[in-house]
Amino acid sequence: MAAWPEPGPDNDYLASHIHRLRQSFRTLLGEDLIDPTLDPVAAARTIYQAPYVVVSHGPEADPLFNYGNRVAQALFEMPWSELTVLPSRLSAEPPNQAERARLLAAVANRGFMRHYSGIRIAKSGRRFRINDVTVWNLVDEQGVYGGQAAVYSQWEYL
Repeated sequence: MAAWPEPGPDNDYLASHIHRLRQSFRTLLGEDLIDPTLDPVAAARTIYQAPYVVVSHGPEADPLFNYGNRVAQALFEMPWSELTVLPSRLSAEPPNQAERARLLAAVANRGFMRHYSGIRIAKSGRRFRINDVTVWNLVDEQGVYGGQAAVYSQWEYL
């Protein structure tokens, strides 16, 4: 079962989770993920409906996706209910999982990484390359690690 229900008006588009994504991005990268003047609910709605991918996974040893906006769901060909129970390692085919694990370990140590490219796979088996990806750690106000997130607007089907 997904950690959270699909974002919508009845749950403020998961504004508290998006707040953590935004604050972590700002703290680690020194810039804003989206317009900083948006109130929390408007920001969460904007990210959920954005024309680019925003995904996150939790802090588990084998992390599960816990967020994927509409574009992420379309790209991975999975509705919220499927995407948010998927171990994020399965977004890459087995030959690409070691490279993905190295990326995430580097991000865990450094806080973030920019300009990542890699190959991912949709539910149907359709492969695609993601380009110019920014990956960052999610931390709360006390500095407690809460997983990682990624944002990208460039992909190409292979």
